[in-house]
Amino acid sequence: MSLTGENMSSNKTCKLYEGNAIRQVTGDSIRPGGFRLTDQALNLCALPQGVNILDIGCGTGATVEYLITKYNYNAVGVDPSEILLAKGRQRTENLPILQAAGEALPFEQGVMDCIFAECTLSVMENPDLALQECHRVLKKKGCLVVTDIYVRNQDFVSELHKLPLASCLTGARTRLELEAKLSKAGFRVSYWQDHSELLKELVFKLIMSYGSMNNFWQQAGSGDFDVNWVQAIIKGAKPSYFLLIAHKDKE
Repeated sequence: MSLTGENMSSNKTCKLYEGNAIRQVTGDSIRPGGFRLTDQALNLCALPQGVNILDIGCGTGATVEYLITKYNYNAVGVDPSEILLAKGRQRTENLPILQAAGEALPFEQGVMDCIFAECTLSVMENPDLALQECHRVLKKKGCLVVTDIYVRNQDFVSELHKLPLASCLTGARTRLELEAKLSKAGFRVSYWQDHSELLKELVFKLIMSYGSMNNFWQQAGSGDFDVNWVQAIIKGAKPSYFLLIAHKDKE
């Protein structure tokens, strides 16, 4: 794979993921289910060893390291957070992770066989532009793997965007809206599966660790906000979790 020579990073980072409150429960994967859906997606995509895989919003590079060590893929990751990237490099020297935003990928056109966006598309400032970038750097018929939060109640989407602590919840959308964005960017959705049980599992672990979700949000937050209001909006939105695989459908 080749770099364009430009590394256009963003100052927009997710403070929730940079902090320790969530990572103490999820580990460095920072998402529901850990690597379970990563494995499932790889089985469905049936990619041979040695292909080029990009992880967008790689955080500390946990998935990149997993793809390299377990599957022998030529993996690389990008993330706008220098804090998370530094933690990854401390864990594993020479880990191929770069500072860049999903909206400005520092790679040439058509060099990736597969792109992962695991609980990260929803935290990007401009997901439409990020999907265009994914389409640009993917090879013909390359696959895009997305795991993320989606909401079942459209009426609360705008309310989620008002939440004071940026996370995959604040950028969550309905399934129909997500599929429309993918289609507009030139992708064909070939697989969708609900995995709400993994989100419920994570919530249970957070409650066990912090005593309540209110306590978790207070620990995770960097300012004063009404945690009861936050919880009411989240409950009203009826969030769920999904695995989606899409293919580059047209040039």
